[in-house]
Amino acid sequence: MTCAACAARITRHLAKQPGITSASVNFATKTATVQFNDAATDVPAIAAAVNAIGFTATVPEPAPVARAASGASTAPSLEARLDAETRTLRVKLIVAAIFTFPVFIIAMSHGRVSTFNVSWINWLQLVLTLPVVCWAGSQFYISAIKQLRFFSANMDTLVALGTGAAFIYSLVVTIWPEFAAALSATHASHEPAHVYYESAAVIIVLVLLGKYLESRATRRATSAISSLVNLTPKFARVQRGSGDFDVAINDLRVGDIILVRPGEKIAADGRVIAGSSAIDESMLTGESLPVEKSVDSLVFAGTLNTTGSLRILATKVGEHTSLHHIIRLVQEAQGSKAPIARLADRISGVFVPIVLVIALLTFAAWWLLDGSPDKLTHALTTSVAVLIIACPCALGLATPTAIMVATGRAARMGILIRSGEALENAHRVTAVVLDKTGTITAGKPAVVRIVPAPGVSETELLATVASAERPSEHPLAAAIAREAAARSLPLAQPTHFEAVPGKGVRAVLPAGTVLVGTQELLAQHAITVTEELSLAHTIMHVARDRTYLGAIMLADTIKPTSREAIASLHAMGLRVIMLTGDNLAAAQSVAAEVNITDARDIHANVLPADKAAHIAALQREGHRVAMVGDGINDAPALALADVAIAMGTGADIAMETAAITILRGDLRAVSQAINLSRRTMRVIRQNLFWAFLYNSLGIPLAAGVLYPATSWLLSPMIASAAMALSSVSVVTNSLRLARRNP
Repeated sequence: MTCAACAARITRHLAKQPGITSASVNFATKTATVQFNDAATDVPAIAAAVNAIGFTATVPEPAPVARAASGASTAPSLEARLDAETRTLRVKLIVAAIFTFPVFIIAMSHGRVSTFNVSWINWLQLVLTLPVVCWAGSQFYISAIKQLRFFSANMDTLVALGTGAAFIYSLVVTIWPEFAAALSATHASHEPAHVYYESAAVIIVLVLLGKYLESRATRRATSAISSLVNLTPKFARVQRGSGDFDVAINDLRVGDIILVRPGEKIAADGRVIAGSSAIDESMLTGESLPVEKSVDSLVFAGTLNTTGSLRILATKVGEHTSLHHIIRLVQEAQGSKAPIARLADRISGVFVPIVLVIALLTFAAWWLLDGSPDKLTHALTTSVAVLIIACPCALGLATPTAIMVATGRAARMGILIRSGEALENAHRVTAVVLDKTGTITAGKPAVVRIVPAPGVSETELLATVASAERPSEHPLAAAIAREAAARSLPLAQPTHFEAVPGKGVRAVLPAGTVLVGTQELLAQHAITVTEELSLAHTIMHVARDRTYLGAIMLADTIKPTSREAIASLHAMGLRVIMLTGDNLAAAQSVAAEVNITDARDIHANVLPADKAAHIAALQREGHRVAMVGDGINDAPALALADVAIAMGTGADIAMETAAITILRGDLRAVSQAINLSRRTMRVIRQNLFWAFLYNSLGIPLAAGVLYPATSWLLSPMIASAAMALSSVSVVTNSLRLARRNP
């Protein structure tokens, strides 16, 4: 594809094919995303439909890992195609520039070579221009002829017509100068007709330069994919039999035991079975601090082992790893379109035919209305300038390049944005609904206060509870165990353990029979609770041999960054609402800590099924709502929200359902994602504005509207330079999104 008109034409053609429900063609990434009924069509038929209208469609490689052992041929990746395209354009540009330079010098020295044989000079220019037109610029003519076969037109049509007209006219002048002089009415002055070899050659050089710069810039915009792909090592050290052997990444199997030494990247998702280390997961989650890993910790492919050696049991390999999953989502997002792109697509689809008509009208107007002897020169110059300056490349690049850069930037920050539509919708958000557990809070309870009865120490109370709860698998028991381990307390082993569902446990320790649980459990054994404690926490009352020992208060702790994150959302003018299934006292306690002060924004005792009702109520008030949850039990609310944001890790199932996934579980990333969306939309609007303005002003100038007042005409060479610069400026403006941390 060479311009947005190509993309629009392929989209229309695919949409008409049987079995295809939707098709979106992205000019910047040169990809088509197609949804189809596989009972009515298949991938080869879809590719054949594209080939039938003069393009070539290939199926991209499904996984960014080495090719399968079978050696099956697959299409090169976008990065490989862009690299090859850039190399080809560079060679053509250099060769074309070498041959064009003397042609340009001769043309500029026309007045000083009058003593030379002009015919000989024209033949020399022809010889020098032929390689430029017939080799370096051949792609434009071949593409234009292909389009003509299907009664269509694109950017190459404009370039081919403009440079072809200049070259053929010059060829006629060179071979048959008398006819050309008579046609241009310059024979009266006995001056030879002018040739335009330099226009044809310089225009091709400048268009190639623009395409080369555009290709380089677009390649930079896809760097996020490359950086993620390069995270996977080529080989892994695997335990096979009695020894360790290096095997290719494609030969890894689920169940392999992988040895990861300090400084090496992890080759597969898995579980640590031996060793401990700190793992740098920054490229996966955006979190800069290494994460401590020990036995039973989960690790992910592509992350970097920094200190100790690990042995890992592989649970996911190849295209099933979290890293590959992330790469696929980023590729889908970069290949998708935002709704704002539809305007540019509609215009680009009819733009080229309109430009052809304008160019013909311009030629006819100058030929019929210009009374000067140079009317052919004026008609040719203006019509060629119109053809060249009107190329809609900038329109086609305005939206997709910004989306490519933004989604790549987000991925490096640990934020996965599934599509251009999600990226666009996020900037419209006016209210953010937060699920409390696992979003604002850490999602697991911790001991926040120990309240011993008179005559009992904190250490004795905690050790008693931890000993009694040792056989329990309840999350509250795990929190007690963590606290006891942190204080290095010696624990006793229960000789009898009984769980009382919904109330607590009963255990027999060497020191006596212990009850741990609710006030109701103790009351059943005629034990009076003497403490009045806050209902904002989970309370475990403790008694031993019918004597009250005190209570331990637990709570789901606030994440360290939650207060800062919610302050950022408020500063952006967003309303922040918290939903939780906890009681009102617990909800108010958490809300107070993170500075959610409006009682209307705190909702307690909310069941998962009822969260969607709160989303709908906000939407009825006129809000665009972003729902932030874990993507599983919040599924109804996430589905209803305008933007669904899931908190989780690279392995979280939420990546399949949410529009945006926060890999590192840091609530600050929500404001970063919304801010990135706002900045992206600002850049897209700037791109579209300048692209529309460029074409709106450029075409009349090229047609010569200023000539009656200023005697000034736009040179086709200047028009081609302006066309190239407009595309490059759009891509460069989009690349700004990658340089600043939102």
